[in-house]
Amino acid sequence: MIEDLVELLAEPGQPNFFYDALDAALARRVGHKLLTLLYKDGDEVARVYSNMPDVYPVFGRKPMGMTPWGDLVLRRQQPFLGRDREAIKWAFFDHELIESLGLGSAINIPVVYDGETIGTINLLDEEFFYTEEHVGIARRFAPLLIPAFLEARRGNIPPTA
Repeated sequence: MIEDLVELLAEPGQPNFFYDALDAALARRVGHKLLTLLYKDGDEVARVYSNMPDVYPVFGRKPMGMTPWGDLVLRRQQPFLGRDREAIKWAFFDHELIESLGLGSAINIPVVYDGETIGTINLLDEEFFYTEEHVGIARRFAPLLIPAFLEARRGNIPPTA
């Protein structure tokens, strides 16, 4: 599955073509109701993909750098596994919106390049859905996002499909 995604990176229509394929692969291997992809831009993160664009629009920004979550995921480059609503409340200022969508667990995987966190994979599902095993699977997909996130940081973000 990861090998198939690697081959897709060479195809035209990037990064949107790849984002859609990554969404499908993560849905099969890990599972999610919400998937967002964020690149780091200073103390903010900016959304480049969302499977719920009406609720979490592409190009939306969040000030996550100077938060406990930002310290864990962005600075220390550790995955976040939030198994329940209390963990979601700890991590995200928009926890009420998250809960209103029926979401109560999250995995956030840092995408690291050259020693720096350049973005995150963010998976959310119902409360108690995710385990450490899911984190391990999701981590394997992170390096595939390096080219797209570097382009996004350079301002080379094509319009979404």
